[in-house]
Amino acid sequence: MVDHITSIDALRSIYGDPAVASIDKQLDELDFHCRTFIENSPFMVLGTVGDVSPKGDHPGFVKVLNGKTLGIPDRKGNNRLDSLKNVIVDSRVALIFFIPGINETLRVNGHGKISTDPKILKIMHANGTLPLSALIVHVEEAYLHCAKAILRSKLWNRESQYDRENLSPGATIISDHSKKDSDEYTEYYQNAMEKMLEDEGHK
Repeated sequence: MVDHITSIDALRSIYGDPAVASIDKQLDELDFHCRTFIENSPFMVLGTVGDVSPKGDHPGFVKVLNGKTLGIPDRKGNNRLDSLKNVIVDSRVALIFFIPGINETLRVNGHGKISTDPKILKIMHANGTLPLSALIVHVEEAYLHCAKAILRSKLWNRESQYDRENLSPGATIISDHSKKDSDEYTEYYQNAMEKMLEDEGHK
C-alpha cells in the first residue's frame, strides 16, 4: 500500500517551513525587474485549470500593459482552444517565462479573461496580422524562480542538446497518433507550419 499525503499539515511535517526569502520575494505587481524579464522573453508556458500550453514568439510578445496587467496574443494554431475554454470556466492562470541562456525563470499567477478589443489586439500584431483574441491576465503574484531546475537539467548547455536523429519527426508522431498517412501528413504539416510562420514574419 502506497502512503498518500492528504493534508497540508502532513506535507509540512515532511518538508518543513519555506525559506523566508522564498516568501519575501513574492510581489503582487510587476516591478522593473519583472517587466524587463518579460520584455526579453521569447517563450513562456501558460497553465490553466486542466492544461499547460507553450507560447512563443519574438522577445516581448507578451505585453506588459501595466504593473498589474499582461496581454498574451493568441496566434493562429490548431483551434483546439484548450486554454481559452478553460479560462472561460475557471479564470485562474499561471505563467512561467524563459529567456534562452538565463538560468532563472519568472513566475506569474493571476486570473485571465479573453479580449477582442481592437486597440489591444493592434499592439500585439505579428507582421501586420492581428491575433484573433488576447488573454488579459490580472497579476496577483509575481516572483523570480531560482536557477536550480535549469542548472540540474543543463537545459541551455550545448552538450545537452538531444540528437534529433534519435527522435521521430513531429509530423510522423502526430500522423501515427491520429492514424493518418505519414507521407501525406508530413507534407501538409511542413507546408502549414512554414506558411503560418511566414505570415507572422518568422523566417
